[in-house]
Amino acid sequence: PAPFATEAESTYVMPQRKLKNAVDTNPLDGDLTPLGSTAKDSESYWVPRIGVKAQIVQGVDCMFDYSQPWGAHTNPGLWAGAQSNMETDIKSNNYATTCSYKMDAGKGQVRFIGGVYYQEVYGFKQDLISPLVPDFQGTGRVDLKGTGWGWRAGLAYEIPEIALRASLVYNSRVKLDNISGTLDLTHVGSVVLPIYGSTQYMPDTVELKLQSGIAPGWLAFGSLKWVNWSLLQSVPICVVGTPAGACVTGDALHSGQITSLDLMYRDGWTVTGGIGHKFNDQWSAAGQLSWDRGTSHGYGSQTDTWTLGGGVAFTPKPNIEVRLAGAVGVLTSGHSGALAGESGYVAGTDVSYDFGNDLVTAISGGLKIKF
Repeated sequence: PAPFATEAESTYVMPQRKLKNAVDTNPLDGDLTPLGSTAKDSESYWVPRIGVKAQIVQGVDCMFDYSQPWGAHTNPGLWAGAQSNMETDIKSNNYATTCSYKMDAGKGQVRFIGGVYYQEVYGFKQDLISPLVPDFQGTGRVDLKGTGWGWRAGLAYEIPEIALRASLVYNSRVKLDNISGTLDLTHVGSVVLPIYGSTQYMPDTVELKLQSGIAPGWLAFGSLKWVNWSLLQSVPICVVGTPAGACVTGDALHSGQITSLDLMYRDGWTVTGGIGHKFNDQWSAAGQLSWDRGTSHGYGSQTDTWTLGGGVAFTPKPNIEVRLAGAVGVLTSGHSGALAGESGYVAGTDVSYDFGNDLVTAISGGLKIKF
């Protein structure tokens, strides 16, 4: 094997989520239903990754990579739920080092995997605060950022002669105990306030991957992944100076929060299965079907997704591989409204809406070079 390799890939995802039958369910702060009962909720986004792999000594390899593992971007604008969300954009940066040690075991090799990563999570949320300001410019905007460290550990077994590989990897949760930012209320005659969020955790994950040759030139593969999204419910946001003990989720009588980022997620599961075929030394292709259990369950529009994907790989030289792929899928239908969390806090009391089965498409490309 080559002692050094580098790869870069990027995926462009184009969800077409559309909201309908939206109703402002809290008219006490102004009934916005006349603004429109429909909205285009989703925005397209990029998912990049860059990695460098090197053989440190015989049997020990290390990978250094950058990725953007978490993110969400909704932009419904002015609609019946503008006081709940006009635009939310969450992004992340992940810088990781992962090493593995390989040793012979039976007919194959066992690989011990371990690593650490540093994660940045940041973004903003903009809502309509006062409908009385002309041209609906009475908005407020929250900007937040948090950082933390995580680790991973895993085990893999492989028999190259039959293209067999099985791996199980755990990625730890990332503690964000330094969430801070600003709340801009200048459009409603106030000031920019320094704010902070209570300690939160980005989810830990467990992923099982399997692959095996099933006939000359043919490969079957599959994976099962669990993501602990239920860690993220409602994030209380408080003005700097509010005691940490009061910065909890709740109503005005039991909480010092000035606003909140309501997510109310449940755990995510992803199941993937597919077939690959090598036509010759230069060309190969694969197709797969994936099911992703949505994190929304009565609040929000992140429902189950079914995706059919396919891709080709071209190897003009033994040390160069070019990959192109595409996917088409269905974002399943559902309803969003009031939802009570385990703490008793109720999210979604300001707007309710429906959404149908919507289209999602994606394209991706990648390049791998070995030295």
